[in-house]
Amino acid sequence: MTTVLIAHFIAAAIAPLLVRQWGRNAFLALAVVPGVSTLWALFQIPAIMRGETLAVSIPWAPEFSLRLGLYMDALGLVMTLIAAGVGALILIYCARYFDDSEPGLARFAGVFVAFAGAMLGLVLADDLIQLFVYWELTTVFSYLLIGHSTELKESRRAAMTALTVTTFGGLAMLVGMIMLGETAGTYVISEIVASPPAGALVNVALVLIMVGAMSKSALLPFSLWLPAAMRAPTPVSGYLHAAAMVKAGVYLVARLTPAFHDVAVWKYTALFFGTLTMVLAGWKALRQYDLKLVLAYGTISQLGFLITLLGAGTQAGALAGISMLIAHSLFKAPLFLVVGVIDHSTGTRDLRELSGLRSSMPVTFWTSVVALASMAGLPPTLGFAAKELAFGAFEHGGGADIAVLAGIVIGSTFTVAYSLRFLWGAFWDKENVPATPLHAPGPLLQAPAAVLAGLGLLGGLLSTLVDPFLAVYADTVPVAEGDYAKHLALWHGLGLPLLLSAVCVAGGLALFRFRHEIVWAGTRTALPDADRVYRRMLAALENLALQVTGGTQRGSLPVYLGTILVTLVVAAGWWMVSGRIWEGDYPAVRLWDSPVQIIPVLIIGASALLTLFVRRRLFAVILVGTGGYGVAALFYLMGAPDIALTQFLVETVSLVVFVLVLRRFPARFSAPALRGRRVWNLALGAATGVLVAAMTWFALAGRQEPSISAGYPAAAEEAGGYNIISVLLVDVRAWDTMGEISVLAAAAAGVASLMFVRRRAQPRKTPGGVMALSVTEPPPPADGQRGLDLGGLRFAPRRMHVEPRWARTWLPGADALPTERRSVIFEVVSRFLFPVIMVISVYLLLTGHTAIGGGFAGGIVAGLAFIVRYLAGGRFELYATAWVQPGALIGAGLAVATGTALGGAVFGTDVLAGGDTYIDFWILGEAHVTVSMLFDIGVYLLVIGLILDILRSLGARIDEQIERDAAHSEAQARTGGPERPEEVIS
Repeated sequence: MTTVLIAHFIAAAIAPLLVRQWGRNAFLALAVVPGVSTLWALFQIPAIMRGETLAVSIPWAPEFSLRLGLYMDALGLVMTLIAAGVGALILIYCARYFDDSEPGLARFAGVFVAFAGAMLGLVLADDLIQLFVYWELTTVFSYLLIGHSTELKESRRAAMTALTVTTFGGLAMLVGMIMLGETAGTYVISEIVASPPAGALVNVALVLIMVGAMSKSALLPFSLWLPAAMRAPTPVSGYLHAAAMVKAGVYLVARLTPAFHDVAVWKYTALFFGTLTMVLAGWKALRQYDLKLVLAYGTISQLGFLITLLGAGTQAGALAGISMLIAHSLFKAPLFLVVGVIDHSTGTRDLRELSGLRSSMPVTFWTSVVALASMAGLPPTLGFAAKELAFGAFEHGGGADIAVLAGIVIGSTFTVAYSLRFLWGAFWDKENVPATPLHAPGPLLQAPAAVLAGLGLLGGLLSTLVDPFLAVYADTVPVAEGDYAKHLALWHGLGLPLLLSAVCVAGGLALFRFRHEIVWAGTRTALPDADRVYRRMLAALENLALQVTGGTQRGSLPVYLGTILVTLVVAAGWWMVSGRIWEGDYPAVRLWDSPVQIIPVLIIGASALLTLFVRRRLFAVILVGTGGYGVAALFYLMGAPDIALTQFLVETVSLVVFVLVLRRFPARFSAPALRGRRVWNLALGAATGVLVAAMTWFALAGRQEPSISAGYPAAAEEAGGYNIISVLLVDVRAWDTMGEISVLAAAAAGVASLMFVRRRAQPRKTPGGVMALSVTEPPPPADGQRGLDLGGLRFAPRRMHVEPRWARTWLPGADALPTERRSVIFEVVSRFLFPVIMVISVYLLLTGHTAIGGGFAGGIVAGLAFIVRYLAGGRFELYATAWVQPGALIGAGLAVATGTALGGAVFGTDVLAGGDTYIDFWILGEAHVTVSMLFDIGVYLLVIGLILDILRSLGARIDEQIERDAAHSEAQARTGGPERPEEVIS
């Protein structure tokens, strides 16, 4: 099972390369993976029929009862055969449905195969959290597949609708899964099904899980996303909306029903919404003119039917449900493919424009006849055998079963009617409609649909042989009271089910015969348009959000911060005061360890108070930085030199960043706040400070258990290090560090994207009619300034490395600065300091595991070296010095850290597993090398890349803006009026 999943995701990764190399024929190669998976699954049938199961389990988080588990029983095998088998045939279909010129075909191929892998993972997962992960993967992949035609607004809107609705259901389901797992004491699905929990909390969990299943399987009131998703290419509809994605909710109901068949809220929710969906969606299908929409609403109706059967909680319902599950895939998928063949051959899906295809497309016609017969429940198809079982599952029940039976009879009648409508609309000769011209479809385009429809017919003829296999799942649900065990067969004798089948056929024929008088009688028989209701709900929600945002988000940072702090003081302070927390038995307060600590405390307090009174922004930033340095000094005096060093370095970088950004702000703050406002701010700040200090004191003083820090020295020694802080970051808390550096990378990308957003250069027409791009030339050099030849480069370069075209100088990029901005002393000192600082940074990196330092501190020190070069020589000096793109450094750092983490699983015992060794370097001595040093190198590279990205974004980019504004002002002064600035390109 593991190999099957891995093979799908590997195939998805290489699919774009294959498509670029082989074109659409690459789909034939990709079909091999699900095809082989189908064959493998077929070979498991004998073992499953003997009652055996396949299981793989890997501990994930044993403390939380979580594991990575795969589990295959009869239900899992059926879903595997559907997901892999139908997927293989549709990939073959794609090889002739698409053209090589199809936009985004390589991306489509990769996402399609990845979706198939995610669906297999979903039906084989034996852990609730793991199932949810695959569940959301199918949501994301379906969003990409439905929105394949990205240039069309309708496709993007349909994809977003599907994503919104199914994500809402998925989040509700996640809450239910957590509640169920915590109540059961395990998240392993097979264990929950074997020993189901009970209670009110379980009932709530089951309702939430049912909401997720209903949203995924498009039951009312969540059905609106599926018709909109018909904007997707036909192969997507044939797979996601007939055999895969929409079956996920059905599968979840089928998986949990054996455990909760006697829970009323589970059973009656499935019966009510399933039956209601079957009837209303079936009626809606009768009013469609697009063949694809006929099938879409028919799919919603059939999904309601499936949920009704599989949620009924009886052996007969389970057997009928799993039989209809297979039958539905074998008739609905080929019908979608048939629509694709018709659309591909004629250019239309409107049944009012199609005529005469019965004789011009005989293979497609007979494929449709067989598939429609199974959908309508006509013998000798598998659909007929399953529907007979479905009627029999409710014939001996009470009032609720009678109501459900009436509902599925009405829904089945509508199914017969819209099956006839599809056949008539697609293939029959119509009066006043000329024969539809077409180009004949190829055999490979028609073969997948014919194979699937043929299997539906064969399943009906061999239904008696299929019964023992399907009974393995059905027998996990008890037989209903007063009933007897049912079996799948083509003939059940004369009885109520056969009579009801005849009623459905007769009623369907009557509806089709009098369709103009009954079904299409204007808007009187029309149901509300769910998509329109959904759009109005979104518009109302957006309007409400605008009103709330306009009333609360006033653009005032003091108001936002004040609201947060007032909430904190009131919410936390009330409990501290009402609970009289200070009356506990606490040790005496120790104001300081050494009187020297008073000095940085006074500096911190004084700088914070002075910040309130200064009027210049630069002074305020310096005072804030002084407070930060005071905190660093306090850390040092308290015996934490590592934290003190990091605080010093971060504070220095932050100070530089503040100063860079302040260049685009006014020198002074706006008008000072009123006296009353300042008093209020001072009181609120003091109250918050006292509250936070008290919370910290009581939390530490009220400790009941020994501190975990007592075990840190032993943990550091075990990891082969002597610096406890470094060991904590790269060994004990390596997962946290992974998350933190990922956030840093995301922040760097966000800053860069905001700063470098610009309009594309627009071509302009010259007087001679020739199109040309407007380029701003560099201004002439100032008096006394050397000319700088940078190859016509003016603003943000495509790459950071710039090679000046003159002899070697101290700081070559500094020659681009105006004379009044240059400092020879600073340039010379920075050139001497740069290599020294870089050596120090490497030293801090290498010694971080045994002494003060580490990858984070070393990376900041290296970043400070680049900051010095930038401040001395300007942005072109930054480009000349940092010859590697910041994004490359950030990516390399993440790759090294991630590779180290995965290497622990491959070569060690677990992800992020550590190790150390000693290497003799002869004269240089013996070096202690640890695996965590590699992880630290990744952190080192990422931090350097982050600082370079900040310099490029907030330093060089703002430099460009300032120069552009100056050039624009100079041009206005020369022309005597406003001038539209030319578009600048790199």
